[in-house]
Amino acid sequence: MISGLALRALALAGTMAVVSANAADVTINNTDINLTKNAQPVNTPKNPAAIAQIPKGYHFIHPGEFTVAVSGTTSPPLSVLANDNKTLIGSEPDIARLIADSLGLKLHIVPASWDDWPLGVISGKYDAAISNITVTRERKKKFDFVTYRRDLLGFYVKKSSKIKAITRPADIAGLKIIVGSGTNQEAILLAWDKENRSHGLAPFTPIYTQDGATETLDLQSGRADAYFGPHVLGAWKAANGGNLRFVGAVDGGWPKAAHIAVTLKKGSGLTLAIQTAINGTIANGDYQKVLDRWGEGLEGIPSAEINPPGLGD
Repeated sequence: MISGLALRALALAGTMAVVSANAADVTINNTDINLTKNAQPVNTPKNPAAIAQIPKGYHFIHPGEFTVAVSGTTSPPLSVLANDNKTLIGSEPDIARLIADSLGLKLHIVPASWDDWPLGVISGKYDAAISNITVTRERKKKFDFVTYRRDLLGFYVKKSSKIKAITRPADIAGLKIIVGSGTNQEAILLAWDKENRSHGLAPFTPIYTQDGATETLDLQSGRADAYFGPHVLGAWKAANGGNLRFVGAVDGGWPKAAHIAVTLKKGSGLTLAIQTAINGTIANGDYQKVLDRWGEGLEGIPSAEINPPGLGD
């Protein structure tokens, strides 16, 4: 099942251009992205209403700072090292900065692996995680969420693949698909696989990798038939000489929509302040400015929500 949003993504996929003369410049979804230019931060004013909602006596991990776990892997446009090879930039650091600015705090980004952020948030190592984390029913048992972007997942294959489309459970039968372990996209594939098996169809095989370069190599070598993950990651690779082709999209909360969210320790007390901070940047235009400069305008939301329905609800 594909939502109207996913169908629009199918159309947008046809507009992706190849990498320009400068390898740091890519065009995805009709947006020119330049890493040098985008290394300049997008700042937003303090939001008195959001600051007033920080619980009295709340202790941030580092006083005066908003400490955020962001994926340390090279996953443009979500996160990538700037030309200085040490500064983490991308849409996720930008969203974190908008929140920190709104709350009158200095942003402290900590590069973290996907396996690290859950324990880090629960243990108090981070004030929050902003790492393309989708709201799910199971995660809401341990964490609080404040949404900031719609989740759209894409299927990509190598250009010479005979696969024409992947849009429904039957389409993955017998395929080897690259997917992140413990992600909502993995949960979707497992649900599809269960349905397929009940109809006597061949099972799919998940391929787990550690980085984007390995994913691309696995696709080109035939070790994997398809990649399934955030649409913008696949779009970036396809535009940046990845020799990939877009073949389908699914909402992250399949069969319903789901949102990406700031992830907090359950009961931390920061949800209202962060919701007000995000909504303030939506109102003043800085939020859209961030999404647009990374080619993610398609995934914008009208307002932030606290613990909304997610995958599995």
